[in-house]
Amino acid sequence: MDLQGKILVALPPRSGESARGPWEAQDFVVETHDNFPRKMVFTVFGSDRLQRFNIQVGQEVLVSFEIDAHEYQGRWYNSIRAYDVRPFDPQNMAAQPPFQPAQGAAPVPPAPQAAPAQQTPFPPAQESGTEDDLPF
Repeated sequence: MDLQGKILVALPPRSGESARGPWEAQDFVVETHDNFPRKMVFTVFGSDRLQRFNIQVGQEVLVSFEIDAHEYQGRWYNSIRAYDVRPFDPQNMAAQPPFQPAQGAAPVPPAPQAAPAQQTPFPPAQESGTEDDLPF
């Protein structure tokens, strides 16, 4: 999933030691530019990603993330982990042409249209002597 917005807060980095070695993670808050702005906290896990993404407060970004949940002592918690964070320029986005297929790509044929379904009339009422005229 992707979300575009402005980085509002960079929370302090966390680090520790696991069976696989040292780890580092940091949480960030991003706010969308919708009519009713929404905020989302996401985690970047790994010192290599933190350095590569170089996320700064006030920066416009496009966050690609995955959502997962885990259970701990009978309660469930969501985890939103970013796997890609790119700088985003909203003015540059408006100047980009719409997506064009690659040169030499085969054109996609239009989807076949289904034939209209024929309606079947209700079966004729049965003369059973009952006043119940429901068909079932």
